[in-house]
Amino acid sequence: MDEAIVRIGVSLPKNLLAEFDSIIRSRGYSSRSEAIRDAIRMYINEYKWLEKESGEVIGVVSVIYDHKYRGVTDTIISLQHDFGDVVTTTMHIHIDEENCLEMITVKGDMSKIKKMVGRLSALRGVTSVKFITAFKEEKF
Repeated sequence: MDEAIVRIGVSLPKNLLAEFDSIIRSRGYSSRSEAIRDAIRMYINEYKWLEKESGEVIGVVSVIYDHKYRGVTDTIISLQHDFGDVVTTTMHIHIDEENCLEMITVKGDMSKIKKMVGRLSALRGVTSVKFITAFKEEKF
């Protein structure tokens, strides 16, 4: 299938672009465009996979955030309480002076977990949210 190429403009913070360029050089990409296309494909595949998932699952939500953002830590804790029916365990790790990693194990309905992931992702100060399903079955 022959697809037309469309040019777009993207604004990024300088440090994010520098980190991206470093990674694409080490991975051997011939251009930023090639790397961006690959990254977009991976994002789309992950999104589609998560959208297909349904029913009862067990997994881990990892959240990296800058604890210096006002209220982010309290909001993350509050969200864990709001979703107490799917949150089973949490672990907090100090990465460096500013950044923390929250590992949240979950068990329950995928739609509720997706809602929690979406709310976590929208928080100011949160830099990364990943959800990995470890197990899916109709009955545990």
